[in-house]
Amino acid sequence: MKRVEGKVAVVTGSTYGIGEAIAKVLAKEGATSIITGRTQEEGRRCVEEIKGSGGKAEYYSLDVTNEARVKEVVDAVYEKYGKIDILVNNAGIGGPNKPTHEYTKEEWNRVFEVNVTGAFLCTKYAVPYMIKQKSGNIVYISSIYGIIGSPDVPAYHATKAANRVMAKIDDLLYAKDNIRVNSVHPGFIWTPMVENSLKEQSKNSGMSVEDLRKELDSRHPIGHIGEPNDIAYGVLYLVSDEAKFVTGSELIIDGGYTTT
Repeated sequence: MKRVEGKVAVVTGSTYGIGEAIAKVLAKEGATSIITGRTQEEGRRCVEEIKGSGGKAEYYSLDVTNEARVKEVVDAVYEKYGKIDILVNNAGIGGPNKPTHEYTKEEWNRVFEVNVTGAFLCTKYAVPYMIKQKSGNIVYISSIYGIIGSPDVPAYHATKAANRVMAKIDDLLYAKDNIRVNSVHPGFIWTPMVENSLKEQSKNSGMSVEDLRKELDSRHPIGHIGEPNDIAYGVLYLVSDEAKFVTGSELIIDGGYTTT
């Protein structure tokens, strides 16, 4: 039996990487996946791939920092489908990889604008519909570095800590409305963000991307870094009825990285 049959799921930043994997897994399990992102070509490709596999999907162009557009998209989805069952706050950017004191205010604010304020805006406009229907699931995609520290991309990691606590606040606020809110904390997942990070390291270290990936693999007790679907199936569990007693939780999916 499909685990989210008939649900309507809005997944932000779902035109590639982890967001795309989440949208595809939810559609495979019976949901209508609302693909959102700034790249129309990639969004439409994702929709066609889901439909080609027998799933349901629709694309909406969305910059999560644009409040008017966030409201417009959320309203349009509710008007068309009569409900919003799932919101996955996945959209995010990495920001500059340099020490905190070298950031400009504009660089720092930009990362927070996308990763924190963007998630806030999507939650702000989806929650009233969830309250109205007396049900809903919200997942914030955080990071292992929303829980532990790391001496790189400081703005990104700070935003991921914010996402972690936002989920807990929303859990307390909306549990009475039968809205469950959780956070997922990926470790190293082979996505364009991680690949680009290794390419940058390769320029500075002289090591190949392949050798850097092998070194990164070796830091995981399970022997390798993860894939986007590893996160997608974690999200699927949290938004399914199997997790009906799970709210305010932190699901770490990192191949044991944080246990070493």
